[in-house]
Amino acid sequence: MCLALPARVIARSGDDAVVELGGVRQNVSLALVPEAAVGDYVIVHVGHAIGLLDTEEAEHTLALWAELQARPAGDGRAAP
Repeated sequence: MCLALPARVIARSGDDAVVELGGVRQNVSLALVPEAAVGDYVIVHVGHAIGLLDTEEAEHTLALWAELQARPAGDGRAAP
């Protein structure tokens, strides 16, 4: 299973960028989304931004992810 999460671009230099997700910063390639700018959300998978995501959708996805992380392990509830 693969998981790609939205991260905000905080710096850019050519096809390289620094993105931040949950306080963690990572260097990624923007070669597949050259239109990405500082402040945009991108979907990151294995070190590459693979798509742009609008702010509202990114924030909704991150809120759902935070809710899942806050649940106790094995609480028996299905994911939203």
